[in-house]
Amino acid sequence: MGSWNMSEDGNSTFKVLVADLMALAPGADGQADPTPFRHYVETVGGRFHAGGYSDAVGLEPGRVHFFYRPELSREEDLLAEAGDGRYDAIIAAATVIPAGTRFAFGGVRIGAGTGNMRSESWGGGDGRGGTAALMNTPGMNSRATAQMVIKALLRRRPDLPFEALHDRVMRGEFDTGRDLGAYATTKLEGQTMAILGYGNIGREVARLAAAFGMKVRIHARARHRVWIESEGFAFAATPADALLDADVVSVHLGLGPVDPARNVPVNVGFVGEAMLERVAPGAMLINFDRGEVVDTPALERALASGRIGQLAVDADIFLDRGGKATGPLAPYLPLARRFGDRVLLLPHAVADTDHPTRLAGARLAVDLILDLLKNRRVHNLVGDLPAGFVDGGPARPRDIGSVSTAILASLGQEGAHLAEYASVITSFYGAAAGDRVQATTASFSEAVMAGNRLTAKLRDLGLLGPFQE
Repeated sequence: MGSWNMSEDGNSTFKVLVADLMALAPGADGQADPTPFRHYVETVGGRFHAGGYSDAVGLEPGRVHFFYRPELSREEDLLAEAGDGRYDAIIAAATVIPAGTRFAFGGVRIGAGTGNMRSESWGGGDGRGGTAALMNTPGMNSRATAQMVIKALLRRRPDLPFEALHDRVMRGEFDTGRDLGAYATTKLEGQTMAILGYGNIGREVARLAAAFGMKVRIHARARHRVWIESEGFAFAATPADALLDADVVSVHLGLGPVDPARNVPVNVGFVGEAMLERVAPGAMLINFDRGEVVDTPALERALASGRIGQLAVDADIFLDRGGKATGPLAPYLPLARRFGDRVLLLPHAVADTDHPTRLAGARLAVDLILDLLKNRRVHNLVGDLPAGFVDGGPARPRDIGSVSTAILASLGQEGAHLAEYASVITSFYGAAAGDRVQATTASFSEAVMAGNRLTAKLRDLGLLGPFQE
């Protein structure tokens, strides 16, 4: 999207609030160093300011100025900083942006879910009914989150106690022939992983679980069924069907739009008692989605009965001025105190602690903001397109998310390679179907090799997955 001046006369000046860390690698002082983010802002023609607009003097006209305030987290502080409309747009990641903040043009959330982007400027977290545009950066943290789901799983299963065995070996207490029988485990292969949601993260989790030989069962909207099954996963028409006898459950639904009847997002408390009763005894529940999606009283009963054996949750937690914990992780604290090491609580860290992922998301967010202000063009729109703006379509990593017409149209010479591999496969297996194949090691090897290369090339080009125009 490049560097630019906002207008021909060079007098238009825009202000963007940055309300989260945009780079996570530590500097010399041990704190997260924003230098890579600052360099990118300046490379594309913007200006970086460490501090808020009230602290800046003599803004250069014709530029977009980014004001870096990652320490803002409390509602009262954000309202004091951005409740008067002094900023034209905002970039945020995990910080909850209160309804009373005002931004004339829009906001970008680094990540997919926008439940924390609650400004009335764009109509709240679902982006409905506002006058500004709400955007996100889907796919940027999908792999980081999915890998952390598997890390949480492997922390518990297979349940071979590495540290205890190591300690016994080092103390000279272990004889393999005599003692190994006391450590029987169950491998992941053959266990059932139920996944609620088929977005970028849910799909990445499914792929990783399948790589371990797990049976993957996914609940999503019916329109996804053909694509879920085309990737070799089982489709579940209802959440209850997905959770039936599942050994592991991973939640990736998002909060969804606000339910007018309850005045809360539709998926609050979605995973409740009726669903938890369906899982296999001792199942593991991983909620690296939104803390509110699970009904915590029902979850406590399931933990107490042993129906849920282990729990891992990653959600926001904040401390008010008196030190009291607030946020969606807070209701899980009593569960951790009661059930000890069966419960793992993380402070919305799994997707937001990978430095390359955060920086890539920050760069994309800057690009989206610049195009919004320069051309009134909105990419990765969430909710309604406000009057006066145009929809610029998706902007996301090529190998994550849906396969688009634009990706297919840009294949060039790579398309010829795909055709070559496909031709070998078609020739061999077509002949095999008619009993005309010459049963030579060379012909078998060539066909299998072409299949491997075709699969690898499709994966590298981001052509495996659902298609969306």
